[in-house]
Amino acid sequence: MTPTNQAYSLAELMICAASETFRDDGEVLATGIGVLQRLSASLAMLNSNSELMMTDSEAFMVAEPVPLGPRGGYQPKCDSWMGFSRIFDNVWSGRRHALVGPVQVDRFGQANISCIGDHAKPKSQMLGVRGFPGNSINHANSFLVPSHNKRVFVEGEVDVVSSVGYNPARLARGWSMDEIDIRLIITDLCVMDFQGPDRQMRVRSLHPGVTAAEVQAATSFPLHLPESIPTTAAPTLEQLILIQQLDPHNLRASQLKDNPPGVRAPQ
Repeated sequence: MTPTNQAYSLAELMICAASETFRDDGEVLATGIGVLQRLSASLAMLNSNSELMMTDSEAFMVAEPVPLGPRGGYQPKCDSWMGFSRIFDNVWSGRRHALVGPVQVDRFGQANISCIGDHAKPKSQMLGVRGFPGNSINHANSFLVPSHNKRVFVEGEVDVVSSVGYNPARLARGWSMDEIDIRLIITDLCVMDFQGPDRQMRVRSLHPGVTAAEVQAATSFPLHLPESIPTTAAPTLEQLILIQQLDPHNLRASQLKDNPPGVRAPQ
């Protein structure tokens, strides 16, 4: 499908880029934690990987993603029950891929969703580590970061190591680096992965109008910058139509308040 020539928003570009992380997963449980994250997983289920499994965010498997916001009479198409016990079966067997939104990420891919500052007396309190330690060692994870800056991509380690990364000093006994699976990091500037030398974080694509120097300047540690970095693919018309159906109340627009209102696809 070729890109559309009509305008699209930065949020829509990020949703489409993040949906690509699920393309080759086959039949796994896709979990998007956050508005843009959930839209990304839902778009993948409808557009690039029809084998993806998804819940209604409560206790049922659904045949199609449930739209965000007030449903206006929409009834979820429930396929089967998916209670906590079955969720854990998927997690522990590795048949899940979660797209999450950490508040800090370090050069190892270790993420923080707990608090900012000293854990004993934090400046800001978030969710707590929740199930992230076990999730991050048992199945694939990707990150979506709405604002790429040095407060998120921190020097040294994150304030609270909530998830497993490519850090040999913290690798649990009996595990190897090959068992850690961090796929993609999608930000408002670029798409990154860990395919650089020695699993260094690498810039995989740059969003339209963004330079590699700008991405590095917004990151507190050295990135692997290939000589030739492609531009992030523009959304297709089909993808934009699906996103509108999945988010009829345009909740995606409120997720990037500090960013430009939109970009235009290359002609």
